[in-house]
Amino acid sequence: MFIKSMVVGPLEANCYLVTDEETKEAIIIDPGAEGEKIRRLIEKGGLVPAYIVNTHGHIDHIGANGYLKEKLKDIKISIHPADAQMLINPLQNLASFAGEVNHSPQADLMLEDGYEINLGKLSLKVIHTPGHTPGGICLAIEGKVFTGDTLFAGSVGRTDLPGGSMDSLCRSIREKLLTLPDETIVYPGHGPLSTIGRERENNPFV
Repeated sequence: MFIKSMVVGPLEANCYLVTDEETKEAIIIDPGAEGEKIRRLIEKGGLVPAYIVNTHGHIDHIGANGYLKEKLKDIKISIHPADAQMLINPLQNLASFAGEVNHSPQADLMLEDGYEINLGKLSLKVIHTPGHTPGGICLAIEGKVFTGDTLFAGSVGRTDLPGGSMDSLCRSIREKLLTLPDETIVYPGHGPLSTIGRERENNPFV
């Protein structure tokens, strides 16, 4: 498995490319902006992109969906069904408030809790973690978890936006993420990497 991370857009969201090194199949997690930059990395690595996975429906995590869907014809946009409408609604995904234009198509695949995304010999498990948004998800694979805006290093996602709930977010973290081994590496939607153990001990929100 190979993981490439890049910071994209004015809100500095983390976009990740996860690749099976044997088959070169890849998924793009949270392409929030700078689609051309993401596409160049895919082409440079000779990757075969299979899925776009949006951990939730805010514009800083879906902003390059449309560009990549147009350029990478067979790629499938995927998101939890509770956030699916956000892809095409600029009021719900906050594009209108951010002064951005929303170009995301509708989802091709709905990611329910427990769904497994197969990527060559790799398998990423979907963990539904509502709180930041109703359809927020994390992705767990081989001692790593991509947490979107659910869990950050030393913090958590904001819950004062439409659909947010601090009670739900804390429950999601406590029941779905803190049950993972302490050495699990956290790949968040913004900011630096962490581990579950570090957040268990030091994160004031959890």
